[in-house]
Amino acid sequence: MRIATWNVNSITARLPRLLAWLESSGTDVLCLQEAKVAEDQFPFEPLRELGYEAAVHATGRWNGVAVLSRVGIEDVVKGLPGDPGYDGAVEPRALSATCGPVRVWSVYVPNGREVGHPHYAYKLEWFEALRAAVAGDAQGSRPFAVLGDYNVAPTDDDVFDAAAFEGSTHVTPAERAALTALRGAGLADVVPRPLKYDQPFTYWDYRQLAFPKNRGMRIDLVYGNAPFAQAVKDAYVDREERKGKGASDHAPVVVDLEV
Repeated sequence: MRIATWNVNSITARLPRLLAWLESSGTDVLCLQEAKVAEDQFPFEPLRELGYEAAVHATGRWNGVAVLSRVGIEDVVKGLPGDPGYDGAVEPRALSATCGPVRVWSVYVPNGREVGHPHYAYKLEWFEALRAAVAGDAQGSRPFAVLGDYNVAPTDDDVFDAAAFEGSTHVTPAERAALTALRGAGLADVVPRPLKYDQPFTYWDYRQLAFPKNRGMRIDLVYGNAPFAQAVKDAYVDREERKGKGASDHAPVVVDLEV
C-alpha cells in the first residue's frame, strides 16, 4: 500500500500535475494540504475518473485539506475537537478518514507567522488540540498516521542552515516541544530518504533560487503509530515533483507499507 502527503499550494493551479502524478506514482492514499478552494469547487470528477474518492474539508481561497483514496474512504471526521480557531474563525486544517486497513489524518498546521504574534500562540494551541485528538488512535492496534505540512522542522538538520532561521518560527523550542508532545502520544517520525543530496527536505521557497541551491526544509512529516511504523518498507521525498513550471513549493512524501 502506498500512502503520500503533499501540500499542493492550490489544487486548481496544480490539478494537471496532480492527476499526472497520481497516475504515474501508483499512490493508494494521498493526504493533501492547502487546497485553496471551496468544497463545492473541488475537482471530484477528474479524480473519480482516475479511481479516487475524495473527502474534503475546505472553505475557500486559504487552507483546506483533503484525503484521496482508491481503497475506500470511511468514518470521515472534519476538523479537530477543541480546535482553538483564530481571530474568531475555525479554519479547515484537519481531516481524518479510514482508507482500507489504515486510518490517516491530513493536517495543515498553522504557520505561526512570527514569534510573539497571535498566530504563533494559535499554532501552539492548535498542536495541543491535535495531540488530544489523535491520542486514542495513536495507541490503537490499527495502523494510523498523521500526515501533512507541520510547519516545523524537527531538528537543526532539517533546515539548510540553522543560523538562517535564528529567531524565526518553524525552529523554536516551543514548536519542537509541541512535536515532542505529539510523538509522546504514541507516534514515531517516519523519516523519508532523499532522492538527491543528504537531507530529505520537502519544502523550498520559490524565491532566490532556493530549490536549485537546495536551500530547503523538512516540514512535511509522517507521524505513525507502532503498527504503522512497523509496516513501513520504504519512504522517500519525490523531489522530481518540485521541478519545472507550475510546481508546488512542496514535494510529496511517499511511504510504502506492507499491510
